[in-house]
Amino acid sequence: MTDPVSRTILLFDIERFSDRDDIEQNYLRRMLYGIADRTLTAAGIGEDRRVRADRGDAVMELIDANASVTALLRALLTETPVQLRGVNRMASSSAQIRLRAVLATGYVAIDERDGWVGSDLNHACRLLDGDVLRTALRECTGDLALCVSEDVHRGIVRHGHPGIAPEEFRPVTVAGKNGPMKAWLHGAVPGAGTAAAAYGDAAAGTGDAAHGGAAGGAPEGADGGSSGNPASGTAGGAVFHFHGGAPSFGGSLVGRDLHGVSGGHVGGDVVLGSTGDNRPKDVRGARPADGYPDGGTHR
Repeated sequence: MTDPVSRTILLFDIERFSDRDDIEQNYLRRMLYGIADRTLTAAGIGEDRRVRADRGDAVMELIDANASVTALLRALLTETPVQLRGVNRMASSSAQIRLRAVLATGYVAIDERDGWVGSDLNHACRLLDGDVLRTALRECTGDLALCVSEDVHRGIVRHGHPGIAPEEFRPVTVAGKNGPMKAWLHGAVPGAGTAAAAYGDAAAGTGDAAHGGAAGGAPEGADGGSSGNPASGTAGGAVFHFHGGAPSFGGSLVGRDLHGVSGGHVGGDVVLGSTGDNRPKDVRGARPADGYPDGGTHR
């Protein structure tokens, strides 16, 4: 086995490859190799600077560590989607090609049977086969789902080089045989609820969690809870939610008559804040009639 050497690792895999017949699979393989070649050419990486391994429905590229990873990532974000659209525009519905891709770096050795060996390569392959990337491709509207390793994000993505927008990458955790693996997904994270995300942002800025909300979570009802679509609001700093029954309160500002409190739910007559009528009641519990400041009972 050769000594491990530093390489850039690029992986492509075809979605639903095994669902196609032999003729379609042969066509898809040709299209995949063409797309990979044109992507690498756009990044300025010639055949003399890379080695390819055939994996049937996938290709693996080991690229010279001196080749620009930034240029390759930029090509993956721009050239690869263009190539996919061009191929699919001319293909039948049964021959559409959609790809998962992983860009990583690490040390790889080649054994006596020309096999590739290295834990960094194993890591990249598990990112490619992980549920996160598979689900991301199923849910996205385009034809490519791209994930980069933690090292690529730290060394390239986060610096915001031309053509690479750091805000378009989201951190994800992928389950692996040896424990969870951190990576960065380009585009939306599958299954991330927009309501929950919006609430998390709001809570971080307003401190809503201090008023009975769950820190960083979705507001009650936004995650499909049994309450349906509750109305909510604030009064004098108190947060309250109505669910078609007795109101419940986060906070403690409740003015005037309050009784029947149990488990955070308030029963009976509840007045939020002041009603504007602070006159004392008489012995029967009635307030003086309008126009009779002396408390008379005349009507």
